[in-house]
Amino acid sequence: MTIIPHYKYERNSPNIYANSFYIISKETNINKFDNKEQDIVIRMIHACGIIEIVDNIEFGYDFSNIAYKAIINGAHILCDTEMVSLGIIRNRLSNNKVICTLNDHNVKYLSKSIINTRSAASIYLWKKKIYRSIVVIGNAPTALFHLLELINDGWAHPYAIIGTPVGFVGAIESKEALANNLFNIPYVIVRGRMGGSAIAASIINALSIKNL
Repeated sequence: MTIIPHYKYERNSPNIYANSFYIISKETNINKFDNKEQDIVIRMIHACGIIEIVDNIEFGYDFSNIAYKAIINGAHILCDTEMVSLGIIRNRLSNNKVICTLNDHNVKYLSKSIINTRSAASIYLWKKKIYRSIVVIGNAPTALFHLLELINDGWAHPYAIIGTPVGFVGAIESKEALANNLFNIPYVIVRGRMGGSAIAASIINALSIKNL
């Protein structure tokens, strides 16, 4: 006779979140970050399950304060992928419009014309939206590189840039370029190869909590 196993596990969502954040706080030294940054860092770790990522997280130019104010004032949120967009919890936002242009019908042709990836080409469709926005790039290094190129060429500046592209080709270098951007644009990055859409979305979700 087959014995059907029964598992003992936490079923209460608030308890799961609370216990997760407690474990992260207990196992991670986040004292080098200020209070607002700490809340963001905890949620970044929660999104990926990797405690060690804390050593690679870097904030620049008062990112947490500026991005938080932009969120509560309704800034557009521009995302490089649908995965990032779908990871953002809408009911926490202050009527912010979350925009991803990757699947726009023009992107295929733009990609061919600029001889670059679709992710990079989709950035062109942000030109009228980028001023005083928050940019969230969680997947494609080419998108981050091309965004910085366009800004260097005279595009308007966003309020802040979240740069957590992941991978083996261009991820490290694109995040270094963001950290060294010429216009002191506030940023948060995960240095190295680590990153991803879930981490990128978690930063917006942390910023949009009303009591941050």
